[in-house]
Amino acid sequence: MMDCTKYAPGYYPVSEEYNDWVKKDHVTTAPAWCSVDLRDGNQALIVPMSLEEKLEFFQMLVKIGYKELAVGFPAARATEYEFLRTLIEKDMIPADVTVQVLTQCRDHIIRKTFEAVKGAPSAVVHFYNSTSVAQREQVFKKSKEEIKQIAVDGARLVKELSEQYEGNFRFEYSPESFTGTEPEYALEVCNAVLDVMQPTVGRPMIINLPSTVQMSMPHVYASQIEYFSKNLKYRNAVTLSVHPHNDRGTGVADAELAMLAGAQRVECCLFGNGERTGNVDAVTLALNMYSHGVDPKLDFSDMPAICELYERVTRMHVYERSPYAGALVFAAFSGSHQDAIAKGMAYRVEHNDHRWTCPYLPIDPQDINRTYDADVIRINSQSGKGGIGFVLEQHYGYNLPPKMREELGYKVKAVSDHGHKELSPKEVYEVFSTSYLNKIAPIAVTGAHFVQSQGINATVSIQRNGAVETMAAHGNGRLDAVANAIRTATGLDFHLEAYSEHSLDNGSSSRAASYVGLAWGDGSFTWGAGTDTDIIVAGISALVSAINNKA
Repeated sequence: MMDCTKYAPGYYPVSEEYNDWVKKDHVTTAPAWCSVDLRDGNQALIVPMSLEEKLEFFQMLVKIGYKELAVGFPAARATEYEFLRTLIEKDMIPADVTVQVLTQCRDHIIRKTFEAVKGAPSAVVHFYNSTSVAQREQVFKKSKEEIKQIAVDGARLVKELSEQYEGNFRFEYSPESFTGTEPEYALEVCNAVLDVMQPTVGRPMIINLPSTVQMSMPHVYASQIEYFSKNLKYRNAVTLSVHPHNDRGTGVADAELAMLAGAQRVECCLFGNGERTGNVDAVTLALNMYSHGVDPKLDFSDMPAICELYERVTRMHVYERSPYAGALVFAAFSGSHQDAIAKGMAYRVEHNDHRWTCPYLPIDPQDINRTYDADVIRINSQSGKGGIGFVLEQHYGYNLPPKMREELGYKVKAVSDHGHKELSPKEVYEVFSTSYLNKIAPIAVTGAHFVQSQGINATVSIQRNGAVETMAAHGNGRLDAVANAIRTATGLDFHLEAYSEHSLDNGSSSRAASYVGLAWGDGSFTWGAGTDTDIIVAGISALVSAINNKA
């Protein structure tokens, strides 16, 4: 039984004066990105990555554009120690990339961490201890002063060892469980650490404020970040970093608002992987910026390849509705959505518009190597004429008249509904072809000859139920003359109501596509389509197909 009375807010908001961030409406510059996929992400896997898988993942992250990558907790696990030593000893760390290692503020762990990271061309030593009320009271059973002393002692040892070991080191400190810590106390601890480390503009230090467990709405976290940004010592020598988790489902919002509030760096994972509900999703965060015209400095231009490697080495699955990356996030099944997308794309081409404003699609799918035909317009029983027509045109070149497209739409949806499945472009074409294209029974035109004389005189050979009859007729054009010949031969009561044509291919031998709509004496209406390299033959085939759909 649910009982909300056992819960109460466990966070500590700051004064209302720290809300200048609300005056900004979007992030304007990319943060410094730090991937924690190989640390937090790997720790969260049911089956952690092997050394070879970690190396492959590391190389992909570098290719994406990460300049800082957390590679593990080398003092805690042999595999992470081996991975770090492999990167260093085999010279696998690019000159512009910094690796990051994690250590608790405990003497023996800090010492083992420096053994692991020695010789690194560029490394961040990230030390931390927990500062929250719950941790102080329940886990460590220590006072504020005692907890602060743990941080200060850790800082002193990190600084001392950095001068003894070979390597190029920078430093990061986190008051872990920051969101459950009184902000003024967290600030006191961080400033005490900074007093030990003495950062400079030329050698700045990272102060990282993790949303270890989300406890508040994002605006509270943002104001806490602004409070820190305005009150930290050595501020111009500090890179203010955030590490949002996703317990309340607002990791991306936490990160975005934190950046508005002064955060300069974000620690994150691809697709939000991480313990419990995960870390903040780097893909969503970066492409949200991209959709506002801001270069995120991360390259997700081949999203399918990134997803494939991620799923293979982590054995995780990118959820189909995961923003930007999911298999269905650009897919439109709704008829009205499909129609708007198809028209939006056509508008952009017609107006040669560089800006992306297509309805329902926040970014151009092609920017991340997703295709319009396979990923955007998907056909099922909810689809509309616009989407079905779009698929037929994109894959096979047929641009049906609107009314014919509507009729085809009902046929396609009926097939999908009956089969309880999505239809492929090939299956859509098969419905179109079977229903309308080049139908030659029960009536066929086996020959037609034309003479121009105050219009067109036609001699038409008409096959009906196996018998061929030749009929002469006059019309104001070739198709009208053939229609008159068939009408006279069969006694059918129809009127040529609609006709259109276009080329299906490029070049001198291209095929033509023709569409004919017939109004019948009983009030019904039929459509037909024809294709041939001869436009006249294509038109006659469309006419006959429309007749056969009634006969």
